[in-house]
Formats: sequence, structure tokens, C-alpha cells
Amino acid sequence: MKKVLVLGGTRFFGRRLVEKLLAHNYDVTVATRGKTKDAFGDRVHRVTVDRSNPQSMKDAFQDTKWDIVYDNINYNTHDAKSAIEVFEGNVGRYVFTSTLSVYDFGGDAKVEGDFDPSTYAYDLNQDEFTYQEGKRQAEAIFEQTRAFSATYVRFPIVLGEDDYTKRLHFHVEHVLEGLPIGIPNQQASLSFITSQEAADFLFFAGHETFTGPVNACSNGAYSLDELITLIEEITGKQSRVVSSTEDQHMSPFGVPDNWTMNTQKAKDAGFTFLNLHEWMPALVKTLRKEYQ
Repeated sequence: MKKVLVLGGTRFFGRRLVEKLLAHNYDVTVATRGKTKDAFGDRVHRVTVDRSNPQSMKDAFQDTKWDIVYDNINYNTHDAKSAIEVFEGNVGRYVFTSTLSVYDFGGDAKVEGDFDPSTYAYDLNQDEFTYQEGKRQAEAIFEQTRAFSATYVRFPIVLGEDDYTKRLHFHVEHVLEGLPIGIPNQQASLSFITSQEAADFLFFAGHETFTGPVNACSNGAYSLDELITLIEEITGKQSRVVSSTEDQHMSPFGVPDNWTMNTQKAKDAGFTFLNLHEWMPALVKTLRKEYQ
């Protein structure tokens, strides 16, 4: 029976990943700060750890061995460095959840080489990071110093009924209530993935041999104009889209330019992605019902 550690597995696609691992009869340990309850019961082991504290990581995992480690809560160079130190020689396969955010806006669908962590300078003396820079730094130190099999899964915006950030909910609610939606560039296109699809891909990545960065998103893209039009059709309401408004009404999808990914590397490895234009309407219809 494979021993699997999931760092951050109590909500959203992390929870779905744990459920999938359990369905395949793996011996699963979930490591979190212990602040979020889960419904796994006695099916998992639990470890309480401060992911951002290197000593806490060493105390929890220095003498443990794992077939697979999934790291969903790694946000900067220091998180990555402590993981490398703790799991070196103790892990068969390491899967780090990264992000589309490592890429700059604009241009064609991003391929993995558009951000190359093998040549990116990391700084262990830096303490404050933007989300983008933190993920770039984490990928860089992994790629340049690790000595175990690892991949960095770059996800775009992850959506689902269980999205605790309620980013798509925001748009449905604003259209229904006639509230302004701030979108700087309605023609900007975005990639998306469902929370279950994200969990399925992480599971897949844990059993493959490719290393380094890999993009993962549903097939296709939505421009923000297309997405708002879809919501209008499903709700029967007219939107109030503006280029700028109060912060609380600015779209969480309001990017200045295209932000999409090419997934050929993952497809070549054998993964089949869902079609975005098939699942997005169904999700919007489901969210619409929450406001009836």
C-alpha cells in the first residue's frame, strides 16, 4: 500500500484529491495547521504542522518516508527549501501545486518554457513575496537544488461549487442583482479547470515520470465578454459591465490581457482534459439555483 502525504488537503481540490487517494486504497496522511475540520474520519492519519516554519516541518517529517508527497501549500522559496531539506531521500515522487500566475499576461497560450525555473534566480534572503514571485521562487529552488523526482503543476483559476473564494459566484450574483462588474479588458481570454479535474490531474501527476513544470487546464478558453454573455443567457438578466468601479465590485477575473495555457505536455503524457465549454454552462446553472 502506497504511503501518501498531502500538505493541505481539507478543502477544495485538496479535499477531492484525498478522497480519490482513499478510493484507491492508499495510506493517506493529511498535514495542516489543524484549523479546518474534515470529514475523512478514521480513514486518514493527521499531522498538525506550521508549513511556513522549517523547524515544525523537520519535527513532523524528518524521519518519515513517503511514496508520494502532494504539496498544495507551498508559496515561496523558504517553503520550498524546507521541503527539500526534509524530504530529500525520503520521497519517491513530489508534486507541488504551482500556478498560471508564474506567467506574465498577454500573448499566445503559455507553454512551460515561457517561464523556466531552471534559470530563474531565487533569493533566500527575501521574506516578502507577491503570489506570482513566491511561486516562481519556489519552482526555481526546486528545479535547481532538489535531488528527487518532482513536478510543478501549473493550474489556472480553479472553479467548482466548492470554490470557497466564490469567484464565479461573484459574477452570477452581480448579474442577478444588477450590480456593476469591473472588467478592465472584456476581450481578455482565460483558462480554467474544475476542482475535480484538478484533483484528478494531481493524482495522475503523482504516478507519472515527467519532471519540472507542467500545465493543466480544461480544453478551450473563455473571454470575459463570452463568460458574462453566458451568465446573462442563463440568468435572463442584463449585466452592468464597466471598466473600473469600487474595489468590491471589480471582477476577480479582471485581467488586463489574455492568460491561457497550452497543455500539450500533459496530453502527451496521457491525460485527457475536459472541455471548458461543456462544463462551464452547467456550473453557472448550478450556481444560479443558489440564488433562487
